[in-house]
Amino acid sequence: MASREGEGAGDPQAAAASGEAEVRMETEEPMLCLDLTSYQLHDLSEVEIPPTLEEVDLTANRLSSVDPRIGRLAGLRKLSFRQNLLDDDAVAPLSSWDAISGLQELVFRDNKLTRIPDASIFKGLLIFDVSFNEISSLTGLSKVSSTLKELYVSKNEVAKMEELEHFHALEILELGSNRLRVMENLETLTNLQELWLGRNRIRTVNLCGLKLIKKISLQSNRLTSMDGFQECVALEELYLSHNGIQKMEGLSTLQNLRVLDVSSNKLTAIENIETLTRLEDLWLNDNQIPSLEGIEAALAGSREKLTTIYLERNPCAKTPNYSSTLKKIFPNLEQIDSDIIS
Repeated sequence: MASREGEGAGDPQAAAASGEAEVRMETEEPMLCLDLTSYQLHDLSEVEIPPTLEEVDLTANRLSSVDPRIGRLAGLRKLSFRQNLLDDDAVAPLSSWDAISGLQELVFRDNKLTRIPDASIFKGLLIFDVSFNEISSLTGLSKVSSTLKELYVSKNEVAKMEELEHFHALEILELGSNRLRVMENLETLTNLQELWLGRNRIRTVNLCGLKLIKKISLQSNRLTSMDGFQECVALEELYLSHNGIQKMEGLSTLQNLRVLDVSSNKLTAIENIETLTRLEDLWLNDNQIPSLEGIEAALAGSREKLTTIYLERNPCAKTPNYSSTLKKIFPNLEQIDSDIIS
């Protein structure tokens, strides 16, 4: 008796039927992700939008309106309109599309927005990105869900930090390249781990007692002092390049610090970091440090840990035997300035 596996093996009709079944099974598997990145589409009229979609990525197109079919995707969790031509009126309909209220990630990065879009309908939103627009105020953020974990508003024209107080779950806040002058209204962001404020007009550090923060960038601001980081005891990375800082201070309590960038300032001495034992990367280039004398004591705690040091374009970098002196002091160095040590 022939086995079941051999049944119909010589029957072309049976084989065809079997093939049809396979195709049918494949097509029956629901489509969960639609990625139309860089298709340069002006609209989605020629695109099929299956109702099962959970992710829609429309990055780098020419869209100036939002297709209403997106508003019917009940399972949608991630939606990206990055790098399109959407203005305020174009995104307004989203605030009334109840079917997509379960959205967790919403990206409008690099469009033509002038205000924070109404995202109040998305009660479980985790990631909200409106960077690279023309937004002049954070007004409207108070309507965004307190579930938010990541907020990106860099490269806009924002002049004041406001309507942030309810973001108790926020872990990443990106407000770089704006017009901010004052650090404020951060007190309640008790879970914040990363704060990116580079390229603003900030003169004084005010971290409002944030204790869990691990990464801070205040590059290219108007700081003249480092004072203000003492309570950030969990801090691992601190970026302060391109300011007017004249003295290293307020760092001795930062026992978890691994990366310190104070390049392009007005420093004349390395100090207040001798007790740091976890420092791996130290960027001091483009300052006014006169010599290598005392550098071993200044970095006593991290002598064995340090793997990268930048001191180029300081007077001390012209010291005879500059590289060999540093290698002798710090035995585990892997990089001196741009030179990788083999």
